[in-house]
Amino acid sequence: MGNDGNGYTGGFDATSGLRVLRPDEWDTWYGTLLRAFGGIPEPAEELELYRELTRYDRSLGVWDGDECVGTAGAFAFRMTVPGGAPVSAAGVTMVGVAATHRRRGVLTSMMRRQLDDVRSWGEPLAVLTASEPAIYGRFGYGAATFQVNAEIETDRVRLSVPDGTDGVRVRYAGPADVLDACEAVYARLVPGRPGMLERGPGWERLGLLDPESARNGASPLQCVVARRDGEVTGYARFRVRADWGTTGPDGTVVLQDLAGLDPASEAALWRFLFDVDLTRKVATRGRPVDEAWQYQVSDIRRCRPQLRDALYVRLVDVGAALAARTYQAPVDVVFDVEDVFCPWNEGRWRLTGDAKGASCERTSDAADLALSVRELGAAYLGGVSLGSLGAAGRVRELRSGALAEASVGFGSDVAPWLPHGF
Repeated sequence: MGNDGNGYTGGFDATSGLRVLRPDEWDTWYGTLLRAFGGIPEPAEELELYRELTRYDRSLGVWDGDECVGTAGAFAFRMTVPGGAPVSAAGVTMVGVAATHRRRGVLTSMMRRQLDDVRSWGEPLAVLTASEPAIYGRFGYGAATFQVNAEIETDRVRLSVPDGTDGVRVRYAGPADVLDACEAVYARLVPGRPGMLERGPGWERLGLLDPESARNGASPLQCVVARRDGEVTGYARFRVRADWGTTGPDGTVVLQDLAGLDPASEAALWRFLFDVDLTRKVATRGRPVDEAWQYQVSDIRRCRPQLRDALYVRLVDVGAALAARTYQAPVDVVFDVEDVFCPWNEGRWRLTGDAKGASCERTSDAADLALSVRELGAAYLGGVSLGSLGAAGRVRELRSGALAEASVGFGSDVAPWLPHGF
């Protein structure tokens, strides 16, 4: 018998209880996950979708006898990186540990096995959204994208629109009826923004989930599409939460997602949302930090923007990951990388690249910058400045000028963005 220092005794070994998930175990496994997130039941249609999307060969469970006490999965994504290339990335998901087995090595054993697996699959990146950000830094994940939540007082805020907006027609459509057209718009946008994910079969249904329990008193899901010259150039999916105050209607448009192929189409959709009858607010979550509407409104304070962390990136193969993206200015820099959890990444790497391509190889040359793999993950998509990380003491400059050179090269003119969770 032993004690792990947290009041637990017994012979439980998280490593020996770790195995790949079998299809007949999914209900028990997913039940453990739900309990770890508070035990709130999910609607049947959502459960069925995630059952279908689960990759059993990429999902892990930790078992204590017949009891599942830990869960972790990894979707197979292709994510846009700076330069527009799609790069294979393991989408880490469904991570949970039973409260009865906390601080007993369950999470660490799953993260260890998972990153070993990702490496064996030849995927240079792992990405996740974090319920508790403090957990994942020790496994090498860095916050790489951010997003804006807002509550816009549309009765007090004016929206200025660019030329061409009046040439875009916005019309209602059934969300399922125009799904293919909306997905075509999304697919055309993916190469243009780092952090966006190609959506494989089944993922298009994510945007149609509309259980009553998730509406919070709002309407069923509604959809409008933007058209120019007969072509669908954008869409918005939303709900309306009706309310009445002492002075009249006080409803809220709750935006789920919005996409446009050009500034005029985006502006036409936002203008529509601002003008929905009997509403005084638009509530939106998870929008890009550089989205144009923030510069088109007459009073940004009455939009109450809030910045939130979103996608966390982990370089599983430093050389392959850094060579897979391009750099907006020429770089020739040697990184001394610290990576205790994935020691195959440790050591010095020479990165040379520009807007046309890059290479990253092992080197014995003197290092120019020293940092951990967590900082490389944070800076990888171009949304977090290496210079800022240096000012925070998280990157050490060993050659004068190297930090500025790398910081400019790693940047992106378009802010990285994760459009939906997983």
